[in-house]
Amino acid sequence: MHILLIEDDQALGQALSQTLQHQHFKVEWNRELHGALQLLACHPIDLVLLDLTLPDGDGLDWLKELKASQYRTTPVIIMTARDQIEDRITGLNLGADDYQAKPFNSQELIARIHAVYRRSKGVALSQVEVGSLKLCTLSREAWWQDQTLGLAKKEFDLLQLLATHPKQIFSKQQLEDRLYDYHADLASNAIEVHIHNLRKKTHSDFIKNFRGVGYRLNPNCETT
Repeated sequence: MHILLIEDDQALGQALSQTLQHQHFKVEWNRELHGALQLLACHPIDLVLLDLTLPDGDGLDWLKELKASQYRTTPVIIMTARDQIEDRITGLNLGADDYQAKPFNSQELIARIHAVYRRSKGVALSQVEVGSLKLCTLSREAWWQDQTLGLAKKEFDLLQLLATHPKQIFSKQQLEDRLYDYHADLASNAIEVHIHNLRKKTHSDFIKNFRGVGYRLNPNCETT
């Protein structure tokens, strides 16, 4: 799981980052609100841990901005020293998925992360359509122009990731991080092989390569 941690306290941020990494989470740590949305654009973030009192603004204002953006479905856990009931109600009403008052036990926070992530996946769309591609994430079936696609597990995983983030360009490293375990014995060209196979099964231009940047789906490939 890939987590965006927004926390300005150096000691807490460093300790929490290390704890999460030891639990095999990937962590992007930002010490202010500025640039946080850009990190969501650059990384396939699964969950946000958000402090409220930050040097460049109020986390609740950033939460409003997040929920009005294309990343509105990204789950958020607020973690803050503000423990007034009004703050909790406001945060939850703005779209936060959970609220963890400081100080907290790191193992409890990790349990909350897993619980929130499971809930977010439970309400995710099971039917995804991008151009001529249709996916059912529950049955793990895929169709191209209404014809069933026979996909290997990693091919489906890759196609699902790209289809559920149709406007995002994923670097090769990001795709490897999302598709494979940290200790996986991975061939250097594994992603390229999967993409080659998927292009053969769909359309040669359906997975577009932005040279030096990464890959994104091209839903208009059949009209170009």
